[in-house]
Parts: sequence; structure tokens; C-alpha cells
Amino acid sequence: MTIKNLVFIFVFVFAFSFFTWSCRNLFKYMMVAKKNDNRFDYIGKRIINVLKIAFGQSKLLRDPAAGLTHFLIFWGFMLFLFAVVEALIQGFYSGFTLSFLGPFYSAITFVQDILGLLVILAVLNALFRRFVTKVPRLQVDKSSSLDAIVILLLIMFVVVSMFGENTAIIANHNFILGSNEFRPVSSVLSPVFFSENSQSSQFAYEFFWWSHIILVLGFLNFLPYSKHLHVLTSILNTYFANIGPERNTLKKLNLEDENAVIFGAADIQQFSWKQILDGYSCTECGRCTSVCPANIAGKSLSPREIIVNVRKRTKDFAPLLSKGISEGEVFDKTLVHNYIKDVELWECTTCMACVQECPVMIEHVDTIVDLRRNLVLTESEFPSSLNPVFKSLETNFTPWAFNQADRANWADGMDIKTLANDPNGEILFWVGCAGSFDDRYKKVTQSFAKLLQKANIDFRILGIEEKCNGDTARRLGNEYLAQMLISENVETLNKYNVKKIVTACPHCFHSLKNEYRQFGGNFEVYHHTEFIDSLISENKISLKSGNKNRITYHDSCYLGRYNNVYESPRNTIKKIEGFEFVEMKRNKSRGYCCGAGGGRMFLEDEEGGKINIERTREALETNADTVASACPFCMTMLTDGIKHYEKSDTTAVKDIAELVLENLSADVAI
Repeated sequence: MTIKNLVFIFVFVFAFSFFTWSCRNLFKYMMVAKKNDNRFDYIGKRIINVLKIAFGQSKLLRDPAAGLTHFLIFWGFMLFLFAVVEALIQGFYSGFTLSFLGPFYSAITFVQDILGLLVILAVLNALFRRFVTKVPRLQVDKSSSLDAIVILLLIMFVVVSMFGENTAIIANHNFILGSNEFRPVSSVLSPVFFSENSQSSQFAYEFFWWSHIILVLGFLNFLPYSKHLHVLTSILNTYFANIGPERNTLKKLNLEDENAVIFGAADIQQFSWKQILDGYSCTECGRCTSVCPANIAGKSLSPREIIVNVRKRTKDFAPLLSKGISEGEVFDKTLVHNYIKDVELWECTTCMACVQECPVMIEHVDTIVDLRRNLVLTESEFPSSLNPVFKSLETNFTPWAFNQADRANWADGMDIKTLANDPNGEILFWVGCAGSFDDRYKKVTQSFAKLLQKANIDFRILGIEEKCNGDTARRLGNEYLAQMLISENVETLNKYNVKKIVTACPHCFHSLKNEYRQFGGNFEVYHHTEFIDSLISENKISLKSGNKNRITYHDSCYLGRYNNVYESPRNTIKKIEGFEFVEMKRNKSRGYCCGAGGGRMFLEDEEGGKINIERTREALETNADTVASACPFCMTMLTDGIKHYEKSDTTAVKDIAELVLENLSADVAI
């Protein structure tokens, strides 16, 4: 064993000991979060998620330019692990190579050489985008910018040192490659820098070998203290992301916990370990904020800053908590109020655009709603405009001050049965609050009911037994009120042994289909656009040729991003002859929120512009005669936007049900 091997062993043991200590601390800090969160189910689905999103980089590739750059860096680094392993083993045994792998080694060395060159170009491109073209979402504070520079340069120098090591050793072997080696780039570069086996090439090999080792070990130990910690945690964060029926749903809060002092989260202790891991995994890439409708409209909310501030608070507070320290200046602050402003939390529409775009599967909305829950349930600190909303939900079972006894008035004269009259219907039509009370949306309710009648669907309604689905209260953080409404609705539905439900409200649809399961409500739930599409496909209703009409469609967030219902409404529109369908620039999974979700329908705009005005502008740019929607909130926001632009005389907002009813074939009486 040479002095080189002894020195290496010392460096290696020290570096990995320090790295282990750093990781142990990160784990301890993560464990200060006490909210229960079981993420150890669906193992097969989680592995598929990792393969597709983490290794396949599917979310990053939604933006081809930036995605390809990161894809090359990621896979270049993955393949460089072979070179790193080879170099580390050479530290213990100098003559070691992986050449015994045969043809596989040839493939490894070839790909390393080609990708090495591409990684250098990708790093230069990343630096150019960040500091020359200054892509807006990449602009961060000085500390984070410095962090980015250090990481990118470390990546580039690791690759440069690898090339230096390879070119030198090729020269040391008189420009003859070793067994099973295939290094086209290094082979070309070697004679450029070295003339023959010489002291300079031998010195260069040792210099670049040690440089490579020190850079790799330095990079490894820098990560736990860098925003690029995601290099270590992103695969784990992707694996533990919510999937299956729990994807895009809020966790049930245990309101019967007699030991609970805080409901929701005021600080990191009330989070789950996964929410702390989200903070560790944030790359500060800004994709979430770049698609946030509130931020685009000029409001304070930045999903990126929410998660970054969770990480900052963890860094400041968790070390003290893990040591059992219980007092000091840091304890005078909390995550909410001091790190995250209240106004930011109330600006979220819960549209899920941030979660959709995040390449490491961070769950921003869960964190925002947990912080809202604390403000409402523990501190009673919420915008005054919510007082009448909560009061109406509690007393009238609707967010508006309408009489519950009038809930079924829309059906007068339509010969529609309630479950109380006859519980033997084929399917329940869940009308929702807007469909029951809002004058504009009552027309949609009546249109859909007429379509069901024309298709001879034996349906029922709940009438005055139906109550608000609880979505508004839940997203606004009033979990107590939400659970009251949900539990009462589940009791009513189960009393009538309801199995199938159809609704024209995406918020009702999502809650009934996905979140009522937490409360014993297991139903087969359809949105009315899905149901209408199936009625047409099954020839239960038929369409005539419509008048010439240029039409665009607005995707509801709770229908699209939450539940992946994109094609049903489009299929229906395209089946009406005479309609020219045109997409808005932002559509489907990239659709832009109307601004009403997450309870924002009932909140005033304290700052910035109006989200619905931005969306309406985009709709009007299509030159459509009609803007189709499939949500009561979206219809209201788009209608207000068209009034703002004074286009009410030329552009109409209509629901899918209304468009179909207007274009039923002549042999179907309306």
C-alpha cells in the first residue's frame, strides 16, 4: 500500500464520516415534524412514479429547452457514477479498472465521453439562461444565485477533471486505450495536450485524479448545506409523493384529539416529515411560481417562496428542537406570520398548477391549507369577508345567505323526484349550491336535468336534504365546518344507499369522488361532461348540425388537473357540426385558473390584478363567439371578465349542457 493509498483512505473516511453526520442531522430535523403521514403503501406505483418522473424526467421535459438541459446533466451525472466508483476503488487499489465488464465497459466509457461533452455544454447553457438571458423564474436572491454558480461549476469541473484524468492516462499508455475502453473524445484530446508518455502526463494524471476525487467528495459534502440538496432527496420525495386515490386530496384532520393545542400548522412541528422533505427537495427552479395564477396576476404569493421558507425555518428552528432547547429568540417567531405572510396564504386558489409542474413532486397546496387551518381554527385570524361565508355554511348549508328550504325551487314544474319521494332512482343528480341558488347556474342545472329526461335516465335529487359539499370551507381552512357538512351529507347518502352520483360542479365532483372516502362515503361519481359524452356515444341523445360558431373551452382546475377530465367536454363540442373548436394558449394540464377556487370566490383582491381578467383576455384572443365552461365558479368569473372587456354583446359564456341542449336533433323534443 502506497502513501497515495493511505492519504486517500484518510480523505475518504473523513469525507464520508462528515457526510454521514450531515445526513443524520437532516434526518433528525425532519423528525421534529409530528403529524402522522403514512407514505409506505402502493410500492409498485411509487416505483413506477420514480422511473417516470425522477429518472425519465417527464415533468422537466414539459419545457423542452430547459428540460433537455437538465436531462443531459442528470443522466450524465448518473453515468459518471461508474467513473466515480472506479476512481474511488483506485484510491484503495491503484491498478483497478472496470474493464472486466467487457462490452458493457465499452458502452460505459463511450457514453461517459459523449455525455461528458454534452454536460459541459448543458452547464454553460444553464449559466447562460440564468445570468445572461435571465429567465424570470430563475432569478433568486444573491445567496441562492451563488449556490447555483457553485453547484454548476462543481459539476463542470468534475467532468473536466474526468477528461483530464482520461487524456493523461491515454498518453501514459502511448495513446493506446486499455482493454474494452472506447473514449472517442478523450482519444482526440489526449495528443492535443500530451506528446507522449512523459513526466508531464504522469503528473497530470495524478493531479486530475486527485482533483476528481476532491471535487466529488467536496460536492457530496456541500449538498446537505445547499439548495441543491434535491440531488440527494428528489428521488425519495418523488417516491413518497401522494398517489392513487389520495393524489390531490387534503388529509383529514383529527378534530377529536384532546391533546391537540394547535389544529393545522403554525410551525414546522405541526407538519409531517414529508412536508419537511418537500423543503429539502426544492430546487428553487421557479416552475411552480411561473405558473401560479396569483403570482402572474401580481400578487405576493409565490409557491416557491412558501417551500423555501419552510426550509429556512427548518434550518433555523429544527436544530434547537432536536437538542431539546425550548427558549430563545428563534422561539419568538413562527413559520406563519414571520416567515410566511398571512396575505400570501389567502391568495392561493388551490388550482394545483404548482404541484402539476414541480419536477420533484412537492405538495405546495397541502402546506398552504395546513397553515390556513391554523389561522382559522387555532388563531381565528382570517379575512373578515369570510365571516358571513362561514356563518351561512353553518346555518344555511350554503356559502350564500339563501334559505335551505328554497334549494329545490329550480325544479318547480319539471316533474323531478327527490330520493325522499322515491329512493329507487338509477342515479343521483347532486345539484350543488350554485346550481340550486345562483340565477345563472340554475339555467345550467335545468338544462342538464332536461338532457337526463330526454335520455330517459331515471334520476333523483336530494332537494332540501342536500347541503354544501364542504369544499369551500375545507380549502379555506375551516376543517371543523367542512367535516360537519361532509359527515351529514355522507349520512344522508348512505341512508338512501346511493351508489352513483352525477354533478355539474367540479368542486362537488372532486369532494364526492375523492375526499368523501375519508368519511365513509364511497360512491361512483361522474361529472356532467363525462355523463353527457357517454349519453351521446351510447346514442341516448343525438345532435343536430349547429349554427356556425367559433368556440373555445376553459378547463376547470378541479375537473382537469385534479381529476384528469380533459377530453369529455372537448369530445362533446367537436361532435356538434358547425362548431369550430379552438384551444386557448394555456389549456388542459397547463390551463390557467379562473381565480375562484380555494375559497377565493368569497375573498376580495387586496393586491395585484384579477386572475379572471387574465384568463378572459386569453379566451378573447381566440376570437371565439362562445366560451364554454363546465363549472359554476368558472362561469361566474369568465362572465365577469367578459363584462370587464365590454364584450358581452359579442361573446357568450355557456355550459356544455346548455350547448348540447340547444343542439339536440329535431326528433328529440325539448
